[in-house]
Amino acid sequence: MSAPRVSVLIVAAGRGTRLGEGLPKQYRPLMGRPVLAHAVSQVRRALPDASITCVIGTGDEEVYRGALGPQAPKSISGGETRQDSVRNGLEAMSEEMPDFVLIHDAARPFGIDRIANRLLEALQAGGFDGAAPGLEVPDSLRRAIDGAFVPVERAGIWRVQTPQAFRYQPILAAHRQTRGAAMTDDLSVAEAAGLKITLVPGDERAIKITTAQDLVRAQAILIADCADVRVGHGYDVHAFGSGDSVMLCGVRLPHSAALAGHSDADVGLHALTDAILGAIGEADIGAHFPPSDPRWRGAASDAFLRHAASLVAERNGIVAHVDVTLVCEAPKIAPHRPAMVARIADILGLGQDRVSVKATTTERLGFTGRREGIAAYATATVRLPA
Repeated sequence: MSAPRVSVLIVAAGRGTRLGEGLPKQYRPLMGRPVLAHAVSQVRRALPDASITCVIGTGDEEVYRGALGPQAPKSISGGETRQDSVRNGLEAMSEEMPDFVLIHDAARPFGIDRIANRLLEALQAGGFDGAAPGLEVPDSLRRAIDGAFVPVERAGIWRVQTPQAFRYQPILAAHRQTRGAAMTDDLSVAEAAGLKITLVPGDERAIKITTAQDLVRAQAILIADCADVRVGHGYDVHAFGSGDSVMLCGVRLPHSAALAGHSDADVGLHALTDAILGAIGEADIGAHFPPSDPRWRGAASDAFLRHAASLVAERNGIVAHVDVTLVCEAPKIAPHRPAMVARIADILGLGQDRVSVKATTTERLGFTGRREGIAAYATATVRLPA
C-alpha cells in the first residue's frame, strides 16, 4: 500500500492587530527569524515529503519573500476572513489532489513536529474524516454572569490547537458548503458539514502568538528546544589602502584611508561571519565567497553574514549572541558603536542586547599599532536542536 499524499496549508494572511503596530505577527522576528519561517521549518522537519502552500495577505508578496528567502513555499492570496483564506488554499491544491491536508496557523510556530504524525496516524487508522490536537483544561473554570462568577464543569473540556488534519476532498467540500458562515476554525467547518472528527493529544509548545507576552514565551520555548550550544571564533585583518572611508560592522566611517579587499573589506563582519560558520562546522568565509569570484568584487559584507545566519536557520537553529572586537589606532570606534550594534542586530534579526561591539588598541605595537590596517576578533553563540 502506497503512502498517502500529504499537503500542508499554512494560513498566514492575518494582520495580528492585538500584537500592536508593526509587521503582522507572522513576520515578526523571533530570535532572528520571522515567526512564519519557524513554522515552515517545523513542517519541513516533521513532514519532509509534504508539499507546502502558504496563504498570505494581498500585497504581502514582497514581505513574504523577504521573510522566507529563495526557499519560500508557493503562496496564494487569502480572503477577507480566515475561512475564505483556507478555502482559497484548498482550492489551489486541486491539481495536487492530496489524500490528506494539514491546515495550520502561522502564529503557532512550534509543536508541529510532535503533533503531525499523531494526526496522520489517526486518519490512516480509518473511520474519521479529520483529526485535531487538543489539551485538556487543568484549571478551574468560571463564567462571569451579571458580575458573579458561576462555576463551569471542566470535565471533557479541551483546548484545540493546530495543525488540524483532514481528508482532502471532504474538507474542501465542507468549506464550499459553509461559505459565508462565521466559523472559528476548520474543526468547526468540518463539524458543521457533518464530518466525523477525532481528537489526538496536542502539545504545550504549540502556543498561539497573539500578544507581546506570547512572543516572550515563544522565545523561551525556542531556547529550550535548541539545547545544543556551540561557540565559534572568527578573526580577520585588512590593510589600509587609498580612500577616504572604511566600512566597519556595516557602518561607513570617514577616515584618511580605506581598507583594501576584494569585497567592501568590512573586517568586523568578516570575522563575525567566520565565527558563525565555525560554530556550525561550515569552513570559512573564503570557502563560501571565494575572493577569486568576480561576483563578490566590492560586495557588501552584510550578504556574507546573512548567508551564515541562513545556514544556521536551515538547521532549525538560532544565533543567540555575537561579540566583535575591533583592533585599531584609528578611526575612533566609540562614537559609532551604537550604529554598529544596531546594524548587526538588524542583519541577524537579533535584539541589540544580544550584540556586542568593542574596540581596543595594541598600544602602538604591531601592524595595527603602526596604523597599517585593522584587525577584528569575533565570537558567536549558536544554539541547535539537540
